[in-house]
Amino acid sequence: MWTGSGRLRLFQADLHEEGSFNEAVKGCVGVFHVAASMEFGVDMEDENIESYVQSNFIDPAINGTLNLLRACLECKSVKRVVFTSSISTLTAKDSNGEWKQVVDEFSQTHVDHVWKIKASGWVYALSKLLTEEEAFRFASDNGIDLVSVITATVAGPFLTTNVPSSVQVLLSPLTGEREHFGILSAVNARMGSIALVHIEDICRAHIFLMEHEKADGRYICSAQNFPLSKLLNHLAQEYPTSNLQRFLGEDLNQAPSEISSKKLKDLGFKYKHGVQDIIHETVTGCLGYGFLHPIGN
Repeated sequence: MWTGSGRLRLFQADLHEEGSFNEAVKGCVGVFHVAASMEFGVDMEDENIESYVQSNFIDPAINGTLNLLRACLECKSVKRVVFTSSISTLTAKDSNGEWKQVVDEFSQTHVDHVWKIKASGWVYALSKLLTEEEAFRFASDNGIDLVSVITATVAGPFLTTNVPSSVQVLLSPLTGEREHFGILSAVNARMGSIALVHIEDICRAHIFLMEHEKADGRYICSAQNFPLSKLLNHLAQEYPTSNLQRFLGEDLNQAPSEISSKKLKDLGFKYKHGVQDIIHETVTGCLGYGFLHPIGN
């Protein structure tokens, strides 16, 4: 992105190798941890599925994160680490299975429940839950200032060579892709709605929380949330397609809990983009990429 400007440096590192991140964080005052495997296609018929997921996804995610935090500890210049969490770590239901009025940073889903239910996207949710838990434990034990950003479904324009997984999930009602729509439906079933945030706002939130001296703990970053039935209406207005009709008849309309960004906004953060912007720019970007085709073609 910054060819020739000298602002971007790339380092090769190994998640499993302690000390592998030392050179990358050397001299840094802030570190953003933004990477996670978004694995959706595990074989649910495998009788060893849990050990497979543990060894191939959870352990590497935890070990890689701890290796990064050890590097931050070793270099001594890092003042704060911002960890990218996910709304997949939250639930809008209380212990009795009733909908909460407000979902906040304490509305965390239980690890045992994720292992037991194994809903669509469960590997990613489990990886995020356990990695964030270990990150905060290590940070607390070693005096590292760690802040976590709980991201809603991230969409908007993108620069990557492949369509981001979150965009594929959001637009699955338009593409007719059942696996990704299963993930969208699972989120709706757990949260009662779909929460969205623009890529620009989530990037701004990371920087905001890195720089704000009073930032502490976890922060939900969600511009707006809608029951899936209403989100489908927004998508249909932007990109009317016959694929969408296959989903409109399903019972997806739930009374939504408020997925609250109050803690983040109370620090002074302001969102630039609402749902109309998010969907319009996502669809426009995917038309330009060729992931979606112009209506009528």
